[in-house]
Amino acid sequence: MNKDLCIHSWPGSYYVEGEKRWVHGILSLSPCRLAFTSDKGLALTSLQLSDVTGIRKETSSFIFSSLTVLLGGREKHWFSSLQPSRATVFNVVEHFWRSQLLSCGVQDTTAARGTATKGRELINLASSSQQRLGDMAKVLHHQGEQFDRIMNGLDKIESDMDVANRLLTELESPSWWPFGKRLRRSTQPEAASEAEPVLSPEWAFGKDGLILKVPSLYSQGPGPDPNLKQGQLAVLCSGLEISDSSGQPVHKYRRDEVDDVKVQSPYEIVVRQRFIGKPDISFTLHSARMPDVISIVEIQYARKMQFKEELLELFRPEDASASENHDMGSSIWNAATGFLGRVMHPASASGGQVSQQVCEQTVSEAEAEELRQILRRLKTMALDTECELERQNEVLDVIGTSTDQATSRIDTSHRRIRRLL
Repeated sequence: MNKDLCIHSWPGSYYVEGEKRWVHGILSLSPCRLAFTSDKGLALTSLQLSDVTGIRKETSSFIFSSLTVLLGGREKHWFSSLQPSRATVFNVVEHFWRSQLLSCGVQDTTAARGTATKGRELINLASSSQQRLGDMAKVLHHQGEQFDRIMNGLDKIESDMDVANRLLTELESPSWWPFGKRLRRSTQPEAASEAEPVLSPEWAFGKDGLILKVPSLYSQGPGPDPNLKQGQLAVLCSGLEISDSSGQPVHKYRRDEVDDVKVQSPYEIVVRQRFIGKPDISFTLHSARMPDVISIVEIQYARKMQFKEELLELFRPEDASASENHDMGSSIWNAATGFLGRVMHPASASGGQVSQQVCEQTVSEAEAEELRQILRRLKTMALDTECELERQNEVLDVIGTSTDQATSRIDTSHRRIRRLL
């Protein structure tokens, strides 16, 4: 993700310590940096979030509410007159600062492992792909369970229709017919109740199935809201759930209730449910881990996702076509093993002439073996996903045929019942 991307910006004032005065300008936040620029375009300060040791709400001159950013033990930066409010700016800055602290620990551990950064970057990339594919497999598995429950419900409807057909045949037969007799009117409600299929709420909606839960900032409404609140966003197999900082649910979108998901930036989305005759239900969500959420939500709501033009290349690169998905596992494996061969033996690939830049990018044997294991798991997961997709396609065909047959039989039974009345 671009580290210079501006996540948020707010009008405000900055206290210049050397000049002993307040300067009006714009406070901007990027994934790794907090900067302030005056109205004249002069950059007054630029702070790395990883160097920040604390963010506080204080007052300047005992009157004005301010936001202070601490660096080290003594250095302090003052920001005041923040719009729309100090609380909103504090919530957003603190959220991304805490996420930056967590990511710094991972980066420090990675940097301390050795100088073969190229191999570590490849491993991190493959591990991220494995995690994304695992998330997609969870969604696909839950979808397969829903299809199985639908098949069981259709089988029950089919058996109930057989019972209803036998009862209607007995009702339609004349009184002198030796192989059947009319049922008493007192038993007809019992037969009708037996023939009525009962669908439980669990069959209708399925289980939640938590995929990912991330800390987030939320506000109700599609537009900017000065009252951004801290909470959590949970991505479920059955929908999306928004909760407050104490874990109490604020709103839950079922999967079929989400009408569109607008990606405003890599760290901001807007989820909306449309209504006719009353206001829509929309929530604006901000999170430092929103790229991970978008990658999963895009799988669940592919046709409902709306990206800005500048974000299409980031989340939907043009070289990823649908025709390449069929041989995903084998193509990844062949490309990766070929690349590993060129990296591990650069002399044979370049005819014995190895530059200093290529030598610096070589990976160790341990990193290459770890990468091979990750790619083997990726290939296995891709093949299993392909098999599950083929099975679900067959189940969908059976569901379509069974639904048409059940609809036809129900219509026929309705006509027979109307003739008996």
